[in-house]
Amino acid sequence: MMVPFRRKKSNKQFPVKVCTFDSELEFHLEHRATGRYLFDLICRTIGLRETWYFGLQFEDSKGNLSWLKMDKKVQDQSVHMTNGSCMFIFLAKFFPENVAEELVQEVTQHLFFLQIKQAILSMDVYCPPEASVLLASYAVQAKYGDYDEAVCKPGMLISENLLPQRVIDQYQMTPQMWEERIKTWYADHRGMSRDEAEMEYLKIAQDLDMFGVNYFPITNKKNTEVWLGVTALGLNIYNKENKLLPVTTFQWNEILHISFDDRKFVVKTNDSKNPKPVIFYSQKLRINKLILDLCVGNHDLYMKRRKPDTMEIQQMKAQAKEEKQRRQVERNKLTREKQLREAAEREKAAMEQRLMQLQEEMRAANEALHRSEEAAELLAEKNRLAEEEAMLLSHKAQEVEQEINRMRMTARKTEEEKMYLERKTQEAELLTARMMEESRKRALEADKLKNELIHARVAEKEAKEKLLNFLSRTSTESILITPSSSPESPMHEMHSYDLLADGDMEQLSLEIEKERVEYLAKSKQVQNQLKELRSEIEQLKIGENQCPLDDINAEQLRLGETKYSTLKKVKSGSTKARVAFFEEL
Repeated sequence: MMVPFRRKKSNKQFPVKVCTFDSELEFHLEHRATGRYLFDLICRTIGLRETWYFGLQFEDSKGNLSWLKMDKKVQDQSVHMTNGSCMFIFLAKFFPENVAEELVQEVTQHLFFLQIKQAILSMDVYCPPEASVLLASYAVQAKYGDYDEAVCKPGMLISENLLPQRVIDQYQMTPQMWEERIKTWYADHRGMSRDEAEMEYLKIAQDLDMFGVNYFPITNKKNTEVWLGVTALGLNIYNKENKLLPVTTFQWNEILHISFDDRKFVVKTNDSKNPKPVIFYSQKLRINKLILDLCVGNHDLYMKRRKPDTMEIQQMKAQAKEEKQRRQVERNKLTREKQLREAAEREKAAMEQRLMQLQEEMRAANEALHRSEEAAELLAEKNRLAEEEAMLLSHKAQEVEQEINRMRMTARKTEEEKMYLERKTQEAELLTARMMEESRKRALEADKLKNELIHARVAEKEAKEKLLNFLSRTSTESILITPSSSPESPMHEMHSYDLLADGDMEQLSLEIEKERVEYLAKSKQVQNQLKELRSEIEQLKIGENQCPLDDINAEQLRLGETKYSTLKKVKSGSTKARVAFFEEL
């Protein structure tokens, strides 16, 4: 029996790594796997149904970034291999006009949120400083939930990448100052779920001028370098120095046909009065292919939005609405439970506080009782001491009384002795008076004898003088001269010297007092000078402290108009005028 020949299945596979902004997926594909197969496999893995916004970007063998083609095999698209695997990045290729109305699934919103946040932080999309802080607060709400002061401690957000480096470098502000400003808005987002915070982030981001714009360098017929911006609404033309304000724009409903020939790109409008097309040139053929791919995809989505929703989209919206309502019910339930739990915790805290208060009161009462017992013991001790002191005082009183009695007896004895002494004194006075009388009599007798002796000596002297005069007169004269010519006493000179020395000491004291007064005057003057110098230093110090800091760098010039009013303004002219303006740039 013959067995029919069957082709043996190839088991050869190649690894593929796909990176999103929050995860990395790994697959093993067969060699014949197409881009569509890989893309659908990724979408099923992450649960994505709004697939028309996304694509797979990769780096080819020449180092250029390209989008994976869905109808071709993966291995036929020159995908660069890294560590033996094909590396892809899952990105949003096309952007909605209104994120709130068009993005249905939460996973779609989350992927857009991550991509736009990364584009703003890497400064690929310009964002004003104030909008950067507000977007950062929504990003923190989406990551950490409601603001909790106990959890969000100072310094927690400093390590987070929340603001573009351009904004940080533009102002002389510390990370703590930025953190405080972000927290101010973060605290206002209480009660907002993660998907709501991410949607609010996207609502603000979609109003940025560079949101959803793919820029390509092109030239017009005059070889003027400009930027071509492919957006969800149409094609914008920008000056080389300004990617924010387009100089002119063409919406998709104005464009009839798009084609390219090598580096030449042709855009035909549906204006019958001006059949002249818009022609520009790119640097490489590859850029024209990428421009055409983006133009076709954005145009299809532009037309699709203006038609009734398909059954799939209606079903997705209904499911999303039901899911949102279910989540809202669960959120309300969780909120009620949280409120009840918080109320129970508050009641528990109040009861614990009341218990602590009662314990404190009990402790205070015990302390008061203990103090009362100690006071009672102290009073008892004082009473005992008072009794002992009373007993001592009683003994002392008895001793004092005995001493008083002894003193009274001593006083009586002293009185008797006094009387005896007075009597003896009177007797002594009488004896003294008699002795004084006798002494007076004796003194009179002595004076009488003295006078008699003097008279005798005088008579004797006169007799001797007469005898001497008679014997020798010369001897008498020399004897008489010698006592009369005595020299002055030297004590007079010493006395005069002492008086002179006392005068010098007084003069010296006056000079010393004068020098002391002068020194005090000079010292006071020096103190006043030091005081003035101190005042000058203080004034200089205060002046230095009042010097203002360097002014912060001037903010980037604000646009006076919104993104949408600018687009309306630049397309307000006729198609012919806009085409001519582009060619004359």
